[in-house]
Amino acid sequence: MSINLEKTLVVYNSEIEGARDFAVLVAEKLQNSSLVSISDIDKSQKPTLVVVIGGDGSYLRCAREFSDDEVPIFGFNMGHLGFLVQAKPDELTCATEQILGGKFKIENRMMLETVVNGKKYLALNDFVVKGKTFSRTSVYELYINDNFVSRYLADGLIISTPTGSTAYTLSAGGPVISPALPSIAIVPICPHTLNARPIVVGADEKIRIKCADCNTAEYKLTADGQEEVTASSEIEISRSKTNAKILLLSEGENNFYTILREKFGWGVAPKK
Repeated sequence: MSINLEKTLVVYNSEIEGARDFAVLVAEKLQNSSLVSISDIDKSQKPTLVVVIGGDGSYLRCAREFSDDEVPIFGFNMGHLGFLVQAKPDELTCATEQILGGKFKIENRMMLETVVNGKKYLALNDFVVKGKTFSRTSVYELYINDNFVSRYLADGLIISTPTGSTAYTLSAGGPVISPALPSIAIVPICPHTLNARPIVVGADEKIRIKCADCNTAEYKLTADGQEEVTASSEIEISRSKTNAKILLLSEGENNFYTILREKFGWGVAPKK
């Protein structure tokens, strides 16, 4: 597969020790590259490829920033778990040679969107809805395609893509979903009942959440755990028309199930 490397943007997280120095090495390997700190991203640069040096948080921000322009994103992991940032620093030469040689594939990953106070917000992982006071439970009413589904007394609700199913959703007891399956997971956070369970619905379903008592009828919404906004007592979330473009190397074990096994330690027999 070929890709336009005419203008590669190497984005580094300056809060991670050694990230900028490593970004310089990456830029030297890839032609026509420029460097920028993640805090100074400027979409007007119009890159044809974005290489992220950092962790999943840095990757998620770049995915949201450049999804409208359909720019492929690749990442080197200098963070912690690193589920989205694919390569390790010691794989610099191998990874860049594969990119230059066209030995990769690009996956379209669905995103979610909502409009709050006239502004559109995107999420590659998830939207999280919580009451204005984070330390208190609130009552949330869930509607799907305008049909009332359930009322939750909980700390909040997670609305997740398949990509986000291995993040906050997993920690809250939600299912792991293959990114090939177009779907949305709805997971209550610490529900104050034993009959509240996660729900997986089709990707094209329209989700509406009403906060019945969210402290003066307001809630806080976060996108991918990063962008936060305070809004009124109702929010609508749906599949975005734009996708994140994930660049995956062809060589090596980089498929979803291998990453699951390696990152979460699945399939390992207990020690005697």
